[in-house]
Amino acid sequence: MKPTKFAKYLSEYLTVYLPNERGYSANTIFSYRDNMLLFLIFMRDKYNIGAEKIDFKDITQERVIDYLDWLESVRNNSISTRNSRLSSLHAFFRFLLYRSPEQLHEWHRILGIKVKRNYTASVMYLSPDGIKLLLEQPDTYKAKGRRDLALLSLMYESAGRVQEIADLTPSRVHFGKPTTLKIKGKGNKTRIVPISEQGARLLKMYMEEKGLLNDWANEQPLFDNGQGDKLSRKTIAVIIKKYAEKARQSNPAIIPEGISPHSMRHSKAMMLQDAGVNLIYIRDFLGHSSVTTTEIYARISTKQKLEAIEKTSLSPEPESLPIWHRNKGLLEMLENLGK
Repeated sequence: MKPTKFAKYLSEYLTVYLPNERGYSANTIFSYRDNMLLFLIFMRDKYNIGAEKIDFKDITQERVIDYLDWLESVRNNSISTRNSRLSSLHAFFRFLLYRSPEQLHEWHRILGIKVKRNYTASVMYLSPDGIKLLLEQPDTYKAKGRRDLALLSLMYESAGRVQEIADLTPSRVHFGKPTTLKIKGKGNKTRIVPISEQGARLLKMYMEEKGLLNDWANEQPLFDNGQGDKLSRKTIAVIIKKYAEKARQSNPAIIPEGISPHSMRHSKAMMLQDAGVNLIYIRDFLGHSSVTTTEIYARISTKQKLEAIEKTSLSPEPESLPIWHRNKGLLEMLENLGK
């Protein structure tokens, strides 16, 4: 069967354009690929058009909107996930603007689809006491527990994304004052992240036990599954969920439901924000491309605002004013007027 134009350009987009012209990492390309696979599954299930037959004439703005609604209603994706998948589709159709201009009008219609406003966006994070309780859960009498403790500690210390942590090797750890990690993030961008002395000591003890300080181990996974393979994102998520559930049994008030690998990143960012660290530094620490993304931590952090309000208050203590007590009857009379 002769491949369709859609198949031809999708293949070029994923195998040539993204890695060579855009320089995207393998993980980013996999994310774009997975989104296109979901779209193909939707077109097959909803419109009975198989992947081998789908062509440009089958793709319209209405069907793309239908796909986005399907993500929410059938797959139970969040609004932020829906918007992320729309962004991925937009990137593909911008690529098509110069490859298939005969459908230019439809591509512009698709590019005109707006992101959906998310009024319930929230950041799931742990307080300092919550982090401490979580780190108390691994059984350090067992090798796997010691690995898990080092993993949880480093995820918090570095505020790394789950894939960034999974990809770490001993060669990217530099012990010194301070100890730093060389983290490769989105778009293959590299950043140097310092960690605390206490976190560094814990990491070094773990690496010594595993033999990861030897030169021959430089490119081995920093955290493996026991068979020499690096931990997957899914496995790391399962590990965190297990210890979060265990910690919640001990103190549900400080361990909310829904803790995920990203919660460790959010927790570190929130504590940096509460400590008064400049947003520019937090942006660089997290590997955000824009400080706009980092501003969410400033918006949701009320602790500093409340402390500042209290410190700058010049109002007298109402209890220190005897006239307040003498006029209590008048106040009650005024409040009861019209009742």
